[in-house]
Amino acid sequence: MAKLLDKQRYKCALGAMQTVQAIERALPVLHSGPGCAQKLSDTTGSSGYFSPNIFPCTSINEKDVVFGGVKKLHSTIDNALKVIDADLYVVLTGCIPEIVGDDSGEVVSEFQEADKPVIYAPTAGFKGNNYKGHEQVVDAIIEQYLKKSEVKQKGLVNIWADVPYQDLFWLGNIRELEKLIAEIGLIPNTIFGFRRGIENINKIPEAEFNLLVSPWVGIGNMKKMEKKLGIPYLHYPVLPIGATETSKFLREIGKFAGIDADKVESVIKEHEDYYYYLIERYADLFLENRVINKQFTVVADAQYTLGITKFLVNDLGLIPAKQFIVDDTPKNFREQITEEFKKLNYGITAEVSFETDGYKIHEAIKQHDYHGYPLVLGGYYEKEVTEALKGNFLNISWPVQDKVVLDDFYVGYTGGIRLIEDIYTVAVQRFN
Repeated sequence: MAKLLDKQRYKCALGAMQTVQAIERALPVLHSGPGCAQKLSDTTGSSGYFSPNIFPCTSINEKDVVFGGVKKLHSTIDNALKVIDADLYVVLTGCIPEIVGDDSGEVVSEFQEADKPVIYAPTAGFKGNNYKGHEQVVDAIIEQYLKKSEVKQKGLVNIWADVPYQDLFWLGNIRELEKLIAEIGLIPNTIFGFRRGIENINKIPEAEFNLLVSPWVGIGNMKKMEKKLGIPYLHYPVLPIGATETSKFLREIGKFAGIDADKVESVIKEHEDYYYYLIERYADLFLENRVINKQFTVVADAQYTLGITKFLVNDLGLIPAKQFIVDDTPKNFREQITEEFKKLNYGITAEVSFETDGYKIHEAIKQHDYHGYPLVLGGYYEKEVTEALKGNFLNISWPVQDKVVLDDFYVGYTGGIRLIEDIYTVAVQRFN
């Protein structure tokens, strides 16, 4: 009997076109049916240079299924190079060409001598979701474009974190990570967002190490760069939100990079002094609302569910109900992530469920006794069930339909303050 999946929180691997468009002046070239780009594009903005509506696409049809679409792909790439001014062209494949056996990689190899780089990532929907598609795009850059460098730039660090556009706060988060890394004396290098792009991609092999801030997305990319490019990596599995986790984060990076501990501690003290000054000003409000919202639930991908759970427990002293991870985390990472939910302050642990079915998540939320009004942070799908329970709801994960975010962020000390503002802006409305 067929199973229905209700309210899934991810797209097919071809959604990695958003990873490409997050690289300034990079262009996705789609080898797929004519409707894929339109269905997968979000209302979260374009690259600022290219719109999904103009992505070159082979628009394959029944004839191409029978006779193959490689000729059409070749002409589409050729014309894209002539017509569209980009710095990097990334061919992404949909389901149909991979089912019928089109050798897209062979076609792309014919453009090795083109004036601009053309690479290829297999992103058929049946191969995984857009989290895996993101990894496949980064893999394509590593395997087909980057070359090992014998020159290393002192202090240069490649930073890898959010999946662009899938995370509404990806741009602000990665900029804040850059600022924090720079403050302790390192030189951050990222490839996504404003004034990054091909120049920063070219710097990747010169870095002293890679920094991955993610529970699981990107680990394969880090291992591949270590093997091919000789770049070691530091894996920090928790998105650092608020003072407790951000201070741990900076200390671990400082230790890994061999930075003077006094320098790191001076940066931490400066941030913590201001952070706790702000907290103390509204301590009465937080204590009052902690009585109302005794327990909380986060429904998001592994990155936000883990990061926000640690923040709400360690910084605000709230008690976790069951937490839900909805990104279809590969099974080989689940035990390690589950262990992180046991590493909370005050001896508190959180139960976590890896669940992709929205119906099951909502039934679990409705059946749990929150000992008061629940605090639910999740996708827009959770708004209705939270309102039915007379709880407080904040939309922090995909799908996001009640806010527009340009470069806001939740990472770091400042990001933690912004998350507190968002949570208690919702909470105080109960008294109006």
